[in-house]
Amino acid sequence: MKRLIILVLCLLAAPVSAVVEYHPFTDPAKEQAYQTLISELRCLVCQNQTIADSNADLAKDLRRQVYDMLQQGKSQQDVVNFMTQRYGDFVMYRPAFSMKTGLLWLGPIAFLLIGIITVVLLARHKKNAATQTALDGRQKTRLNELLQQGEED
Repeated sequence: MKRLIILVLCLLAAPVSAVVEYHPFTDPAKEQAYQTLISELRCLVCQNQTIADSNADLAKDLRRQVYDMLQQGKSQQDVVNFMTQRYGDFVMYRPAFSMKTGLLWLGPIAFLLIGIITVVLLARHKKNAATQTALDGRQKTRLNELLQQGEED
């Protein structure tokens, strides 16, 4: 009975076998380059994941492409150039600064400065409005005189 249960469990587990990607490297520098590249390239299918983190078929293909290019002797920059020419700057998590990506890099700083300037201008406007409605000494004296005349009448 025990053997039958083990046999049934083995038969059930056979189609569920996990597939682990393994890329053998003979050069540790290439392996490091591979790890760096797959952690810097964005999965084009998934939301905000690198191809190292993604299980999408396209990410698997891109990992394979990176591995093949490194095995062919291409440099990291060659792989990056190939990927950006094929998929655009979006494929990089940290795209290089250029005219096309300038808004990505400078946009947050510009929006922060616009926000700070807006807050300062609104604070000044509110302060000026508060001082304009305040009465000066002569106006306060005149107001008190009018109030006293009203109470006497």
